[in-house]
Amino acid sequence: MQRTRDVDLPVLYFGTPVALITTINPDGSSNISPISSAWSLGDRYMLGLGSEGQACANLQRVGELVINLPSADLAPAVEAIAPTTGRTPVPEDKKASYRHEPDKWSLGGFTPVGSQDVLPPRIGECPVQIEARVAQLIEIDGGSAVAVEAEVRRVHAHESILRSQGPDRVDTEKWEPLYYSFRHYFAQGPRVGTNFRASLLDEPATVA
Repeated sequence: MQRTRDVDLPVLYFGTPVALITTINPDGSSNISPISSAWSLGDRYMLGLGSEGQACANLQRVGELVINLPSADLAPAVEAIAPTTGRTPVPEDKKASYRHEPDKWSLGGFTPVGSQDVLPPRIGECPVQIEARVAQLIEIDGGSAVAVEAEVRRVHAHESILRSQGPDRVDTEKWEPLYYSFRHYFAQGPRVGTNFRASLLDEPATVA
């Protein structure tokens, strides 16, 4: 058995998917915020955001968003907007590393696509686009961050990552999400196993 020791890690991103959150600014334009704290349970998505960012301010005001999931090949585009913020003036704790950018769409080479159930646009280049509404905002870390519980209203997916036959299912051989681990980007590695419940995905949904 491997030996362990106590460590003081600066971040705890052992490996999480990247998400690009689109929200509506006060002037009606839209903002894109890259985040690496996102997970789903049922029809809910939990997101971790800094409380000083434009995304948090927009969600507090409007309460609608799109959770766009980029593929691994979009890493350069994600990193292009990573050191920017839609907030002006730039918050004090971000001034050393971030700059204000009002048009992250052009900077990242992203294309806005109209949503159906919410105001913020989707990012056309992202293979998965999830329209959602805020169910609740929870202050964490002494108020420096918020946990967002978002209710999923509609999911869009590129046809290229879906199975060609049967019910709507993502083809895991075609879907290559972008991952973030200790401030580095990674693509999906080779499959090393399959959970026993995987076959249930092929069964049609039933209503009790």
